[in-house]
Amino acid sequence: MAQIPTGSLGDSEFDRDTAVVRREPGVYDAELSAGWTIINAVNGGYLLAVIGRALADALPHPDPFTVSAHYFTPSVPGPAVIRTDVVRSGRTLSSGQASLFQYDAEGNEVERIRVLASYGDLDALTDDVRTTAKPPAIPPVEHCFGATDGPAPPIPGSNAIADRLDLRLDPATVGWALGAPSGKGEMRAWFGLADGRDADPLSLLLTVDALPPTSFELGLKGWTPTVELTCHVRCRPAPGPLRVSIVTRNLAGGFLEEDAEVWDSADRLVAQSRQLARAPRA
Repeated sequence: MAQIPTGSLGDSEFDRDTAVVRREPGVYDAELSAGWTIINAVNGGYLLAVIGRALADALPHPDPFTVSAHYFTPSVPGPAVIRTDVVRSGRTLSSGQASLFQYDAEGNEVERIRVLASYGDLDALTDDVRTTAKPPAIPPVEHCFGATDGPAPPIPGSNAIADRLDLRLDPATVGWALGAPSGKGEMRAWFGLADGRDADPLSLLLTVDALPPTSFELGLKGWTPTVELTCHVRCRPAPGPLRVSIVTRNLAGGFLEEDAEVWDSADRLVAQSRQLARAPRA
């Protein structure tokens, strides 16, 4: 069984770890890597990219435009199967759904995530842009903080995904690491993959869910599991580092929303997302 020829499947760690193998039409096998875990659960953005790669093969259009996922149970490293269905195939957009399953101790399939998505061709979009959105004001990379800078403590539990990313956090959003969270529910950073792979539409599905949770700056630490995540990919990103801004305005009843924007090196808004997550317990 050959790996599917989705996009430019390269030699990067991200490409290898999001690879899927077509078992039969609409059914794909995957091996979820332990390298993308947070506190022993596989990161939700990485999972979205794995499913997104399968959908890119199942649908007639190459690029994710909008992807909405509901996360039912935590995914763990190991084998998984993705089952896809084509819902509609149009001239400019095609829509499909996919579910990712893993296996319980008895070998029964357990559905982890269910996705509904629309795909198109980002290269076919017009260059007409009318926007009031502005890139986030983040200090230069050399004035931001990476994983090895300063006295920042590790996130409780395993955080293997940190080694896969090149994150440089805005100093204004790292108070949580110094024991003095701002209380503003904001997180901003320069973003890249640690092995230097440039961003593409598929990796943007990871980017929107890869920063430390905004709940840290609200004074809460610990796992912040995603309940639902919707990502809109707006255009193909230019080479170079990305800037990511994530904001939470309302934590209530043990849940919070996170609104993310991703900007490329050409000052274009390349992705947006909103997710509902369960807040860590105080």
